[in-house]
Amino acid sequence: MPISADQLRTAATDQSTRQFYEGNGWRPIWSDSAAKALQQSLAERDRHGLDRLDFLDSPLPAGGAAREVALTRGALRYARALAHGVTDPADLHVVRTIPRDQSDPGKQLVTAIAAGKLGVWLTSLAPQDADYARLSQAYLVARHETGSIDEAEIGAGVIRVGDTDSRVRAIVEQLVGGEYLAKLQANAVPEVPPAAPTGPERYTQDIADAVARLQRDYGIAADGIIGPDTLEVLNLRPGDRARTLAVALERLRWLTRAPPATRIDVNTASALLFYYRDGKLVDSRRVIVGQPGKETPQLRAPMFRLVANPTWTIPKSIQHGEMARVSAAYLRRNRMIRRNGWIIQKSGPGNALGLVKFDMKDKYAIYLHDTSAPSLFERSERHLSHGCVRVADASGFAQLIAEDQGIADQWAQARASGSQKFVPLPHQIPVRLLYHNAFVDGQGAVAYRTDPYGWNAPIAKALGFGKVSNVRVRAGAGDISP
Repeated sequence: MPISADQLRTAATDQSTRQFYEGNGWRPIWSDSAAKALQQSLAERDRHGLDRLDFLDSPLPAGGAAREVALTRGALRYARALAHGVTDPADLHVVRTIPRDQSDPGKQLVTAIAAGKLGVWLTSLAPQDADYARLSQAYLVARHETGSIDEAEIGAGVIRVGDTDSRVRAIVEQLVGGEYLAKLQANAVPEVPPAAPTGPERYTQDIADAVARLQRDYGIAADGIIGPDTLEVLNLRPGDRARTLAVALERLRWLTRAPPATRIDVNTASALLFYYRDGKLVDSRRVIVGQPGKETPQLRAPMFRLVANPTWTIPKSIQHGEMARVSAAYLRRNRMIRRNGWIIQKSGPGNALGLVKFDMKDKYAIYLHDTSAPSLFERSERHLSHGCVRVADASGFAQLIAEDQGIADQWAQARASGSQKFVPLPHQIPVRLLYHNAFVDGQGAVAYRTDPYGWNAPIAKALGFGKVSNVRVRAGAGDISP
């Protein structure tokens, strides 16, 4: 029996579904084959980390207008989840200027059903790039690694140097992923029986030293002993790993599908920078980003010029905070002067911005720069700044950009002047400050970090996951640099 417009008006009670049918002239759209195609697509939603959400009413009404509307409501929810994400980043972050596609996929639903291509269309709404596909596959693997997605892999119990323990392999894997232990060192562990003194399950001094570095970063007594607090940091899988991957897939769905071919992406969760030229990764390096409480915001802004030998006008927040009681001798020692109510640090190697600044057009005064404390790049945990991004070997990075832009001679002259000089870029470079603690590294492997800013929890909850580990990096007693 045909479904009338009046029946649809009665059944469609939510605003989104009513708007859809108003746009479609209150005509039904679902056939049995289309309904089957939708259910098949939803059965594969685990590929997107959405398997903990129910998009269709359960049980689905048997027929009539109620079934028609339920199918439409579920299809719209799923289509929008694939196209834009389940969550809205604007509701989660006070500052976020990274563009998000605002198109309404619901307008294409009727066409997809009429063409018999509903499944193909739904699949096309999700990101189609290699990184999304790689994270999707990793999620499927992590989801099925154990019977319970919330089960921790590294069990309780103290481990000391010299102990032989089956958990050592998992500990080493975590230390490698967190940059506390070199891959070569981890892969070079000899394959010998576990009872041997140098076996793969032996807790050696090298591993303990790496653990001590991790402990220092997280405010734990740096004794190299595996205890409850250290295990809390190390225990990120398989449950937390799958949860983290689902959040990573959601964050990728927030992004527009065609990023600029030439761009700089800074992953603030991992404190790494990636420089793409014409769609290819040509450079990556460590960075230092904002510490908890002074988080580097999620921005997109153009880099428009290089600054040689920059001066630093110290923000009022630092002047009234860390520098509230500095003496005149301190100012002289650090080449700082007071001018019109501001403290300004003169150019030079000791300047907090170093010898290079990468100016960006944004209203939040966030930019990339060099540093006078390069030793901090040796740390595995690099959430230390007041929000700006310090770049390892910034001089080398500036030289690379200058050569790419055809301004190498002009840049060399500016550097040699010894005073602050501005060198505009002929072609501005989009910079994206992103936050992904599961990501595909430069070698195509999935890499993991902890959630240094604690930003994963609301996203994970919206995706249907339980409590997220509350382990976060602790703000250190860093310098006063931006």
